[in-house]
Amino acid sequence: MKLEILTKSENFNIQKDILSKIKDLINFKNLEPGDKLPSERMLSEKFGVSRSNVREAIQKLEFYGILKSIPQSGTFVANIGVIAMNGMIDDILRLDEPDFKSLVETRILLELKTARLAALRRTEEDLIKLKAALDAYKEKVLNGEDAVQEDLLFHLAIAKASGNSSMNTFMLIITPEIITNFKEYHVCDAGLAQRGIADHQAIFDAIKEQNPKLAKQKMKEHFKELYIYCYNLNE
Repeated sequence: MKLEILTKSENFNIQKDILSKIKDLINFKNLEPGDKLPSERMLSEKFGVSRSNVREAIQKLEFYGILKSIPQSGTFVANIGVIAMNGMIDDILRLDEPDFKSLVETRILLELKTARLAALRRTEEDLIKLKAALDAYKEKVLNGEDAVQEDLLFHLAIAKASGNSSMNTFMLIITPEIITNFKEYHVCDAGLAQRGIADHQAIFDAIKEQNPKLAKQKMKEHFKELYIYCYNLNE
């Protein structure tokens, strides 16, 4: 069996094609809310793509509330009208692949909120996970190793501590793309990584002290130094 390695652009186009075909299938078969879609295997054979591609497309439509998967039962059309469904899928198809600057800007907006909420809502268990992520990042940086993943794990722990599942989900969605770009463009230099240790510690301390205003401020300072400086995102 031939293993195909697809570029990001190719995979993006395949996903858009599958979404369009799922939309056409729903309309052609006049599927209504609660009706079941064919299995992933049947869809992959019908569309001529891999099951993983179909699964990814279904997960995207689930995220937007268009489909609903039930374990051991299958995937069903969600409880929305056909006009709304078609409009939502059309909007999804018009979405462009996000550029790195957009991802970073979105992350900044999210994390200013998650830091504040984490300070208000964090639990002792959250603090343990935050401290573990902080220590892992510090160890990698001091050893001169790449700490990109440890950096983002610390920020994901903050999102989890915020107690807002939607914000946590958004962070999980954009994190893999950010990691890829960090490695591709060799971001950031050792000096900024060292500064990140102090920044992370200050954010952690503010969350531990349950000071939402200070947590937000320290997160803002962190991004000003590490991201806006790094990527020249100043308007």
